[in-house]
Amino acid sequence: MRPVRALVTSASHRRISQLISHRTPSLAQICITRPALPPTKRGTASDSTLAAESGNNHSSNAQDAIFSAAATNAHSNYKLRESQMDSGTPLSEYYKLIETGVLQGDDHQTQIIQKLQELHDKLVGYDPPKIPNPQTSNSILSRLFTREIQVPSSPPETAPKGLYLYGDVGTGKTMLMDLFYKTLPFSITRKRRVHFHAFMIDVHKRVHAAKIAMGFDGGDPILPVARDLANDACVLCFDEFQVTDIADAMILRRLLESLLNFGVVCVVTSNRHPNDLYKNGIQRSSFIPTIELLKSQFEVTDLDSGTDYRRIPRALSNVYYDPINEENHREISKIFESLTSSDPSDPPVQNRALNTWGRTLLVPESTSKIAKFRFDDLCGQPLSAADYLEVTKTFGTVFLLDVPKMGLSSKDRARRFITFIDACYESKTKLFVTSEVPIFKVFSDDDPSVSGSQPISDHMRSVMDDLERKGLSDQIVGSSSMFTGEEEVFAFARACSRLVQMGSREWAETAGQH
Repeated sequence: MRPVRALVTSASHRRISQLISHRTPSLAQICITRPALPPTKRGTASDSTLAAESGNNHSSNAQDAIFSAAATNAHSNYKLRESQMDSGTPLSEYYKLIETGVLQGDDHQTQIIQKLQELHDKLVGYDPPKIPNPQTSNSILSRLFTREIQVPSSPPETAPKGLYLYGDVGTGKTMLMDLFYKTLPFSITRKRRVHFHAFMIDVHKRVHAAKIAMGFDGGDPILPVARDLANDACVLCFDEFQVTDIADAMILRRLLESLLNFGVVCVVTSNRHPNDLYKNGIQRSSFIPTIELLKSQFEVTDLDSGTDYRRIPRALSNVYYDPINEENHREISKIFESLTSSDPSDPPVQNRALNTWGRTLLVPESTSKIAKFRFDDLCGQPLSAADYLEVTKTFGTVFLLDVPKMGLSSKDRARRFITFIDACYESKTKLFVTSEVPIFKVFSDDDPSVSGSQPISDHMRSVMDDLERKGLSDQIVGSSSMFTGEEEVFAFARACSRLVQMGSREWAETAGQH
């Protein structure tokens, strides 16, 4: 998918070139050029042991063998270096994207890329500490004569600080994370990139398993979970860091603190500054230490530059159909049949079962890669983010039919729909929709009696004004008095923005490849 381009100036282009040229020669060479391929053809060796011995009575066969082995090793080393440099660095990859016209940059974003580059450089020489193994024996003798494993109480001195990147909708958070993760040094063999929703679901599963393993003796389940996560990845990247659940809030400080102490380097994106996390949450005072930890152990960086990287309108592909009528039903059925008939060995089946957290979700009609649901199948029943992540992980293309216009009486369904859209976006799912009204207006208060009885709050008006500055006017997305809390309003704005992007031709042509 070609990201929406920000305005570019010759000054910003020169700035990027200066940043490249001002780096050390070795890094500049790695970023831009490749070493010349060493010759594999035998020739005269000079100033070497091989040359000194060439006049002696050694057989030419032995000389050929020595030279051939040296040349083969040199060529293998070159191929290794070449493959390693294919991943590039954050700065070099950013430069390539601009050179090829895939991306247009600005000075602010270039400064952010420079921060990613600096962390990349530190990780090149980073040797993560060995993670202590837990004592697995339960025998009395083992516990008497085995010294307890020392758990680190602070991050290793050699560990670089992590990055906490925050910004509003359209500030390029996902693109920056993609670029950084793609270019991680080859020395970092243990790494993980995950959406924060999925990360916390995994954490809760591990905590539950740890409590069972500890049995009646009890203990702190967070420490073994952090140890296992640190064993899995010494560089951990997760998107959309947000805290809305008290269960998450209560374990995050111990979890993050333990991960950092084990030498894990974290890169986080969020829509909130750490000070604004878990606002108005239950027992928020207990979450304050987590905020202080983020501010002290991460470099907190604001991505907002006044430029929205999704602002320029793009031609919408034909993936959204309204209203709900026979004509659009026939059209969407043709598309589904066309896509599912391409592989005769994988025909559509009825009621495929997906299992999540002990629950079974039946998929009305699907192949192994394409699924079709009605709105009530997904959003009319009490499903969670875990269920939607499982759907989008399993199916690269999803058809969602009969999306109704939603008002105050259907707030729960609206929340689930927004969560589903977020899951589709994060999983790069190709989405086809039929809806009662244009998909961007399913939450809008077009009925004067509704808007009159539920006046739009000042905060909601502020968000709608912000959407209009981003090219998403109320004529496109409507306005809604359904969402009142700050997190709700942000989720609504984000869903509108993502629906626009997921309806673009670029998204339709590149999404759906799992």
